Amino acid sequence: MTTGRPGAGAAPHVPASTPEPPTPVEQRGAPHAGAAPRTGAARTARPAEAAATAARRRIVVRGIVQGVGFRPFVHGLATEMGLTGHVTNTGEGVVAEVEGAPGALLRFGERIRGEAPPLAVVEAVEGEDIAVAGDTGFAILPSRSGGPARTLVAPDAATCDACLAELTDPADRRYRHPFLTCTHCGPRFTIVRALPYDRAQTTMGRFPLCERCAAEYADPADRRFHAQPIACHDCGPRLRLLAAEPDDPAGAPRPVSGDPVAATRRLLADGAIVAVKGLGGYHLVCDAGDDAAVALLRRRKARGDKPFALMARHIADVDGLVAVGADERALLTGPVRPIVLLRRLDRAAPGAPAVSDAVAPGSPDLGVMLPYTPLHHLLFGLPGDPPGPRLLVMTSGNVAGEPIVTDDGEALERLAHLADAWLGHDRAIQVPCDDTVVRISDGEPLYVRRSRGCAPYPIALPVPVRPALATGGDLKNVLCLGEGRRAWLSAHIGDMDDLATQLAFERAGAHLEAITGVRPRLLATDRHPGYRTGQWARRHTDGRPLVRVQHHHAHIAAAMAEHGLDGSRPVIGVAFDGTGYGDDGAVWGGEVLLADYAGYRRFGQLGYVPLPGGDASVRRPYRMALAHLHAAGIPWSDELPPVAACPPDERRLLVRQLERDLNCAPTSSMGRLFDAVSSLAGICHRAGYEAQAAIALEAAALTAGEDHGPGYAFALRIGAGAGGADLVADPAPVLTAVAEDVRAGTCRAVIAARFHTAVAELVRRCCALARERTRLATVALTGGVFANTLLAETAAGLLRQDGFTVLRHRQVPPNDAGLALGQLLVAARTRGS
Repeated sequence: MTTGRPGAGAAPHVPASTPEPPTPVEQRGAPHAGAAPRTGAARTARPAEAAATAARRRIVVRGIVQGVGFRPFVHGLATEMGLTGHVTNTGEGVVAEVEGAPGALLRFGERIRGEAPPLAVVEAVEGEDIAVAGDTGFAILPSRSGGPARTLVAPDAATCDACLAELTDPADRRYRHPFLTCTHCGPRFTIVRALPYDRAQTTMGRFPLCERCAAEYADPADRRFHAQPIACHDCGPRLRLLAAEPDDPAGAPRPVSGDPVAATRRLLADGAIVAVKGLGGYHLVCDAGDDAAVALLRRRKARGDKPFALMARHIADVDGLVAVGADERALLTGPVRPIVLLRRLDRAAPGAPAVSDAVAPGSPDLGVMLPYTPLHHLLFGLPGDPPGPRLLVMTSGNVAGEPIVTDDGEALERLAHLADAWLGHDRAIQVPCDDTVVRISDGEPLYVRRSRGCAPYPIALPVPVRPALATGGDLKNVLCLGEGRRAWLSAHIGDMDDLATQLAFERAGAHLEAITGVRPRLLATDRHPGYRTGQWARRHTDGRPLVRVQHHHAHIAAAMAEHGLDGSRPVIGVAFDGTGYGDDGAVWGGEVLLADYAGYRRFGQLGYVPLPGGDASVRRPYRMALAHLHAAGIPWSDELPPVAACPPDERRLLVRQLERDLNCAPTSSMGRLFDAVSSLAGICHRAGYEAQAAIALEAAALTAGEDHGPGYAFALRIGAGAGGADLVADPAPVLTAVAEDVRAGTCRAVIAARFHTAVAELVRRCCALARERTRLATVALTGGVFANTLLAETAAGLLRQDGFTVLRHRQVPPNDAGLALGQLLVAARTRGS
């Protein structure tokens, strides 16, 4: 059995029957341009084989083998080798019965494994001898439904080179067709209703094939042979542009006559905000160089300063704005086409397109993606079209905190106050799917959001698990189904604060069950009593065991699982994040756990400080800074930035609150310490989006240069043990040093860099002490704080210097989007409650 592994940025690897730690692999690349199924002209069976006694085998191919041109591939291969029989799709995979010389049948199975189509991943090829039937040719039979689904659905894939050539060729019948696709590219996961994967089981089922498309679909020599989303101008789908009348902007949007794409391009050039329907939902789109349009979109969406993503026609359009290395180029141009976080250049190169300052204020990165659908390419224009914007803002079409909009009617209603026009179409979206977000760190992909182009690729599990559903957390929610040695993660669902997201969570779980055939006999969820995911799990046990998994234990288990650790030996897990429910009821988030799948011991923690007012201190980092100063015994003098940032009346109330310990949950959160230092250094006092203060602190540190003088150091002391941590890291000396530097007028960038170094050195010291006491030498760095690449790379480098094996997330995000995978593995070793 072989394991197909997408390359850097393509997607997390797919499962094998025998787990192995992930290793860097070659980028899978774009589909072969114009590749057609093999025909009998390519190679014929050897005369000796043809004369040999015929045999027949039933071959089952499992993996990602539906929706990727696998049956046409099998047909072409069998025809080339002079074999007879048939092939079909079933719930268990692709099933072929093949007849011919025994030696040819053996080679046929080997070639299926080694020469599969570009988007296919062959997980297993299983064969058995059956009775000879005496077929005279090789046929593709209609798919067979029924029985449990055991095959894998392919993710959506970016437009291949062959389709792009047709899109831009005036002589081709699909010239400018916005839904052009083939067996090597286009929608898959987002249109699948059920298995087996056939047109009738997708949202394309309502579009009858025209005569020419039907002929291509039935032609084994055609690139669209049994391509289920096949379409053209004649058979649909079709675009529609709606816009409010200029003299009646509050009225109902009306259809715009003429070419919808050309009209949309003109609207964008004129400063409009257009809701554009894509593969997995609507985007809100505007000209990224238009200050007024970007600022208007930011105000309408109540986005604060959270960065917008950009789409560029070519890499060349961003080369003068950001640093693009070979690994980033592979991500940008591969079949996933994610949003890639790229470091900004100190100054834009001459000739680079303009980017409004409102696109990503204060961010050291720009999130960039390239077109991944024909419609995107058309929006930028083909040769000869009037010029439009060179860069487009592409942000999720939703109200802040709600799931991405997929339904056309909902788009008109829910995006009415956000968009000026709507470019939609009549192909339904079955599964909402936001864009994947990824960056390169230490030469490997680091996912921030794993969604379009990745879901529903499964993760290989190092240990078998019983059928189970893990609900994840309440932020960045992703749920996970697992059975045996596979785990399927949903696309990004979002934050579980509103009813729309909770309904999307239920639909995502039901769809994942439908396409995987997993029927959970166990539920796993977070221990936080207030999490909506946990409340949902409790309401839906239906007699099944429910396992509650500690938040940071799940983070560490996720890192172990994706690196193929079987849990026979614990790791030193460093879990730094914003919030996690602790065993003692406190808010944890700066933890060093000695953990395997079966359990953990709290070896180290950041010292507790009060969290006054809960979320109020998350939104206003100056409150967190004042709480840390209070805990450290540092006076609130007027020259300190958070003191000046806090209104006097609020400051007086905060003093009484801290002195009397009113509504002040204790927290060991490293995320909140980053917030506090960001405010103390005068960088960010109010956060308009999650982790804004920490991101701004990292951005400042990146500008400090190599030599930033003497660093800061945490004090380590022996903890209480027996339920508490063995080791406690006291941040008071760091805060004292930061305050002294602020008073001395030290550059903010230098303060930020010194703090990052102090945290990395803390990780190093804690792990060294853990190794002295336990002889453990493998460290997992996990939790949302380690999305900070400056910290993560520095800490990992120091640990490697000290001889540690370092596990960093490469297949699931380090933040709460990876929680469900860890919950699944822990639940497999735990009795339900």
